[in-house]
Amino acid sequence: MCVLCFFACFWCIQSNLNLCLFNMDSDYTEIVLILEPAMPTLSEFLHRAQARAQQENLPYEGALIPLEANFIWQHAPGAKLVDVRSHAEIELVGYIPGAILLEWQAFPDWKINPYFLPQLKQLVDKQSLVMFLCRSGGRSHQSAVMAHAAGYTEVYNVLEGFEGDRNALLHRGAGKGWKAAGLSWIQK
Repeated sequence: MCVLCFFACFWCIQSNLNLCLFNMDSDYTEIVLILEPAMPTLSEFLHRAQARAQQENLPYEGALIPLEANFIWQHAPGAKLVDVRSHAEIELVGYIPGAILLEWQAFPDWKINPYFLPQLKQLVDKQSLVMFLCRSGGRSHQSAVMAHAAGYTEVYNVLEGFEGDRNALLHRGAGKGWKAAGLSWIQK
């Protein structure tokens, strides 16, 4: 390996790059690097979420964006994703395969589910890492607050929710949220 190649490889390692391919022309005058940043680890995603919670003074463990929540759900043993949207929203807008469906409020009167906590206790162990998701992050925040107060220790809110806030055209699901991030979901 030539000296230039060695330094190019060393630079890739020091720059935390997952993939660093390089091509040198025949007279050794030009090196072309193809760079791909390393995927953050589970621990890094959790630390980011915890930093958000501290910054916003949230009473629970952390706040995740949808891509982080999906990664954690797929890679953290025993992690649970709890979708707290109404049954009507699930039917009309879609759902995430494998998520636990547990209404926080019921359509059409939007009364809080008086059985939410007992149902959560039946579905999710208090020691599990649990992430709450709703349409845009509001009801999931309320669910996370209640779960934390009830003794759940690893509680996270999924910011942006399933559809995100409305955009300038008053449409949801176009810019932020689980759907807009291109993550797995199904329309009934």
